Amino acid sequence: MQEEKMSMQVEDAVDYKGFPADRSKTGGWVPAALILGIEICERLSTMGIAVNLVTYLGGVMHLPSSTSANIVTDFMGTCFLLCLLGGFLADSFLGRYKTIAIFAIVQTLGTSMLAITSKLPQLRPPPCNAHDMIDCKQADGFQMGMLYLALYLIALGTGGLKSSVSGFGTDQFNEKDENEKAQMAFFFNRFFFFISIGTLMAVTVLVYIQDEVGRSLGYGICSVSMFIAILIFFSGTKRYRYKRSSGSPIVQIFQVIAAAIRKRKLNLPYDIDMLYEDAPHASRIHRTEQFQFLDKAAIVGEGDFENRSLNCSSGPNPWKLCSVTRVEEVKMMGRLLPIWATTIMFWTTYAQMITFSVQQASTMNRSIGDFQIPAGSLTVFFVAAILITLAVYDRLIMPLWKKWKGKPGFSSRQRIAIGLVLSTLGMAIAALAEMKRLSTAKSVGRSSSNLPLSVFLLIPQFFLVGAGEAFIYTGQLDFFITQSPKGMKTMSTGLFLTTLSLGFFVSSFLVSVIKKVTSSDGGQGWLADNINYGRLDLFYGLLAILGFINLIIYLICAVWYKPEKTKPAIQMEARFNGNGEDKC
Repeated sequence: MQEEKMSMQVEDAVDYKGFPADRSKTGGWVPAALILGIEICERLSTMGIAVNLVTYLGGVMHLPSSTSANIVTDFMGTCFLLCLLGGFLADSFLGRYKTIAIFAIVQTLGTSMLAITSKLPQLRPPPCNAHDMIDCKQADGFQMGMLYLALYLIALGTGGLKSSVSGFGTDQFNEKDENEKAQMAFFFNRFFFFISIGTLMAVTVLVYIQDEVGRSLGYGICSVSMFIAILIFFSGTKRYRYKRSSGSPIVQIFQVIAAAIRKRKLNLPYDIDMLYEDAPHASRIHRTEQFQFLDKAAIVGEGDFENRSLNCSSGPNPWKLCSVTRVEEVKMMGRLLPIWATTIMFWTTYAQMITFSVQQASTMNRSIGDFQIPAGSLTVFFVAAILITLAVYDRLIMPLWKKWKGKPGFSSRQRIAIGLVLSTLGMAIAALAEMKRLSTAKSVGRSSSNLPLSVFLLIPQFFLVGAGEAFIYTGQLDFFITQSPKGMKTMSTGLFLTTLSLGFFVSSFLVSVIKKVTSSDGGQGWLADNINYGRLDLFYGLLAILGFINLIIYLICAVWYKPEKTKPAIQMEARFNGNGEDKC
């Protein structure tokens, strides 16, 4: 009877009361779907605001185009950068459930505040002809302050949510149960698809409501959807499985670095087996030659085991001595950094799709019969490219590749390379399309707010960069999860998300530099307040060149990278007194 009861429990999970989780009463697809729902609403809110924010800043707040673009990219960059904060809090203090609950409420407050700021006349400047910028009064400090407060509450909420939602969703499945393991794979496969559906709803329905009905209503819908998602999330509290926190990987990395610095003057022992190791044989990682300075963290020094005399079960001070396996885990993370750095440029290119490309669309003919396509809704082609690419890759490319090469699709590094190639081509095509648009603006008058040029000219750049995202997003996620240590999967996911963050910040930096350099002679420069007077084509061309250079560097890094091969565990014991015997 006792054995039967034990078999119904999930080993490493507890229920909401802290008791061992009963597999028949907790976890599975229903709780995972409730968690997935809050991520769909988060994506609906964040993207529904981000893709159309640039037109609000220019048309309502009367800000210059470059300033508007930077506000959007800084907002999106902060969203993803705060994922590190959310992950740290979840791993170290709050746990994933509380982290999701707290930051979902924060995001709901932010969207509610944004709806209020867009509704009250006192919180925006008086209307004018924003296209000509004649007698237009820009938003003052108080108005912008209230807007910033709302946006960065949303960013804080988004960061906390994104860091924990996917992990908490997978917590609902037991990897040691074959049936539940298959369900978890299904959950991963559908996760990106459903958040893309959330994005699709955002760039179509929500953007249309914002442009044609009212901003406050559109933002209010975001707030209401998040509130409903929170209630649904709380309804599953008794059904969830909870994993106990094992400590923050960030702290573990700092411990290895601190121990290595402390012992930087010591020499590595001639016999490498003298290095400290306490991990179980089955989970040990073979020492590698790269980053040898970190190996000094595993040198046993005087005072490292001073607490063992008082309590034989206690280990060494982790800030003074780390095991070889712990050091190798940090090395594995270090080997990811060159790939990490060379994928940032893609997200800099991506940033243009929700900023300057939307501004381009706002000046072009967007009519289909009597229907006027909102400028922000052009990103629907971007989302469509993602969904089409994923379907073609899954149903066509993978089977053909398996027949030809015997492998189930491209490797993660190959998919990243394809994404970088497509984004570079996308920027080159965007530069050509902008040359055509500027030529039309010059012929009919640069002050025209509705050029006789179809907005569908922009579709190729949206499709190329969108298809690139389908490859690079899945490639990065696969790479950072499979090539990172088992205990640092959450950390590596956060590392992946920082490439998105830094991509947006690099975009803001480039825009600021280009604006300053090209406007130094008193002209409007490449990024004029009214893009009809600028040279956005040259900016796109510069991004294409930078993308090509980045692609070459990435290929070098991808060849240099040597994935960790599976090896038998090292058969050695921790040598606490230099002769292989434990003093205890």
